[in-house]
This record gives sequence, C-alpha cells and structure tokens, in this order.
Amino acid sequence: MPTNGSLNRKLRMALVGGGQGSFIGRVHCTAAVLDNRAALVAGALSSNPEKSKASAADYDIPAERAYGSYREMIEAELKLPADKRIDFVSVATPNHTHFEIAKAAVEAGFNVICDKPMTFDLKQAEDLATAVDKSGVVFAVSHNYTGYPMVRQAREMILAGELGEINAVRSNYIQGWLRTRLETSDQKQAAWRTDPSKSGAAGCFGDIGTHAYNLARYMTGLLPDSISCHLKVFAEGRQLDDYGHAIVRFENGALGTVTASQISHGRENDLFIEVDGTKGALSWRQEEPNTLVFRQNGQPHKLYTRNGGPYMTPIAASSCRLPSGHPEAFFEAFANVYRFAYDAMAQRAAGEKFETVDTIYPNVNDGVEGMYFIQQSVESSKQGGAWLPLKHKRARK
Repeated sequence: MPTNGSLNRKLRMALVGGGQGSFIGRVHCTAAVLDNRAALVAGALSSNPEKSKASAADYDIPAERAYGSYREMIEAELKLPADKRIDFVSVATPNHTHFEIAKAAVEAGFNVICDKPMTFDLKQAEDLATAVDKSGVVFAVSHNYTGYPMVRQAREMILAGELGEINAVRSNYIQGWLRTRLETSDQKQAAWRTDPSKSGAAGCFGDIGTHAYNLARYMTGLLPDSISCHLKVFAEGRQLDDYGHAIVRFENGALGTVTASQISHGRENDLFIEVDGTKGALSWRQEEPNTLVFRQNGQPHKLYTRNGGPYMTPIAASSCRLPSGHPEAFFEAFANVYRFAYDAMAQRAAGEKFETVDTIYPNVNDGVEGMYFIQQSVESSKQGGAWLPLKHKRARK
C-alpha cells in the first residue's frame, strides 16, 4: 500500500468534468494517479446527468458513485463513513462553473484541485479564497507548468541569487489553433473559450496569458506593481481577444512582458520565458522542457538537463521520475502539482499542520492573482493601455 506521509492509504479522488469529448479531465485523472498515491473513486463528469453517468465507465468509476451532478455527489459523499468518502475534488470544467463547484466542495470540507483560471471573475476568486481560509482545506490551482523540474530548478537558482538582481522578464505563450473562427463549427474546446458568458472577460489572455504571467511570478518571486496592456481581436467577429501584449512593472524596478497569441500560424503550445539578471540570464521552453539554458557574458553557455547531476536543487530533483535522457513532460509536470498538494492533504487527514501560503504548488492565492491579472489587463486595454495597479493583497513571493 502506498503511503502519503503518515497517512497509510491512497487518497480518494472525485472528478467533476472530464466527460466524453473532454481533454483536460483525462489529463487531471492521469496526473492524479501517476504516483499511485490516489485513486479515482467518484465523479460527476458532465453537466448532463445522462452523459455524466455514461462517461463513468471510461474512468472505471463504479456505477453507484457515478453522479448526475456535483451537488448530488457532494451530498452523497458526505453521507458515507469517513473512511469511505472522497478526500478531494478535482474541478476540470469550463471557467464559469469553477466557483460554484469549488466553493461547494470547500464548504463541505473537501480538498480541491481546480483548473485555471480559478474562477469567472475577481470577486468570485476573493470569495473562494475567504471560504478556503475559513474551512482549512488544501486548495491547489493547476498551473501545471510550475511542475516542470527545470522550472523549479530555475526558480531555486533565481531565489538563491545566482542571477543577481532581476532586471527583466519576458514570458510568452504562443498558439495558432484559433487563427480561424473554429468556434463557429461548434468545436467544443473553441466554443466555450471564445464565449464571454463561459470564459469570462478575457479570451486568449485568460486562457494562456495567465499561464505566462504565473510562470514569471513563480520563477522569479518578483512582486508586481503595475500593468499596461493591449488586447486585440484579429479573427473578425470573435467576441474575446485572441492576441495580447502587456508590460509589467515589478516592485524592485524590473520590467516584464507577457505576450499571448492564439492566432500565430504553426505555433502549438510554445510557452517560453527568459529572465535577465545582473549576474546571468536563463531561458526555458515548454516544448523542450527538459533543458534550461544559463548564460553569462564571456562564458560558455551552460545547458542544464533534467535529472542530469548534483547541480540540480533538491526540489527540482524530487520533481523528476526518470533518469536523464528519458524525457518527462506534460503529464509528469501536471502530476507534480498533485504530488506536492498530496503531501498537504495527507498532513491534514492525519490531523497535522500544513503550509497554506508558501507552497511549492500553486494555491488559492495564486488563483486570486491570476484573476486580478485578467481584470487589470482587460481594464487597461479598454483604457488604451493605461497603467493600472497589479499587486493584490494576496500576492505571494
């Protein structure tokens, strides 16, 4: 039997979303069980009760715990003995449903791992964070790119001062799949992402711009001060932005840029970041995630490889599963968000204290920051790129 710290059993998972036709639900499920520390035992897999129950067999969820709605699931699970009911709920649904599902789970005392953006708007995010504070549950947000070992290596190097004072950060997420109005053909993934009633105030910047911004914050620990943003719709008739560019001023005087596109021909999931410091610079690319480049003037470029030697920091090394040269990627990074959240869940289940703010995995505070980033980006763009505040009271290093 695998152990979760002092908890000598697997954690019991429920999945909301992930029904037939879903992409991210299957990713959540795969990541959650990758290290054999959890088992998927229940689910409400669709907003359509029939489809929800029909999808359960795809995940080997027993019929008696295949629910027609998340509310039915929470009510039924609470009636089960403590040693049978779920430990946590994974929310893998469109943005506009995150808040009600996550809040219901939190108020029922269940831990939550929620897809990003965390909620539909900032007020919902702040209300959810208050509920998490009150309940004392573990809450993680699946900014999965923070789980890559070389991202964590970069973070540790930067926070240790190896790059010196950070002067500039360039974080970009470039895609091309929405070059045409794919949403008009009822393509499921495009339809809700381009619908303001489901996606929220931003399109591209909410979907992937938040990843680029979160990566910059996570890697550098720099606290934001203000933002100037320009968003644009290039696919005529689309309701939400499909391209955007923002400049971020950080409190230490550094400048950052965030660029996000879903209309760039031939680009797939090209998330990449460059960080310039007074002592050195580094760069990392999600489509080549097992390497990290470190540069210093007058010196040969250094290529750090995942699990490649004693130069790796303990956090980065503990985020690896395979020897060097055997590529690890998206599923493993996603699983690292789960893996480190599980440590806290196991501590909570065992009645032990656990960290809620300074966590290696993205937590509810990061979710609030993401929603504030979206809100301020959209408002700045509406005002022609006006400089607006960006540091939220829940911002963490």
